[in-house]
Amino acid sequence: QVQLVESGGGLVQPGGSLRLSCAASGGRFSRYAMGWFRQAPGKERELIAAISPYGGTMNYKDSVRGRFTISRDNAKNTLYLQMNSLKPEDTAVYYCAATTSSRVSSTPLQYAYWGQGTQVTVSS
Repeated sequence: QVQLVESGGGLVQPGGSLRLSCAASGGRFSRYAMGWFRQAPGKERELIAAISPYGGTMNYKDSVRGRFTISRDNAKNTLYLQMNSLKPEDTAVYYCAATTSSRVSSTPLQYAYWGQGTQVTVSS
């Protein structure tokens, strides 16, 4: 059983930056494709970035490409999301999630394990 714990959320002004971390335990982290999702009030959960087990493939939602960077450190069992040039529309609860395969996916149903989420609020 894989446990995921996010950290690094908070309140930031527009144009600011945050770095989210997701610590994984209880599984073979380096085997799994991972993703960051977000969910704003009244909206569906959406994939914003995904990464293959060794980082060779990274996919981004169009609205965050060039501003957000997903990365992972398999030695530390940790997934990261560097978020720059934040906008008010980035406000949401951010979740990390793990698949049980090496294939990157944009579909929430393909992700078997989820963290509890961390709130990101972008406001002046």
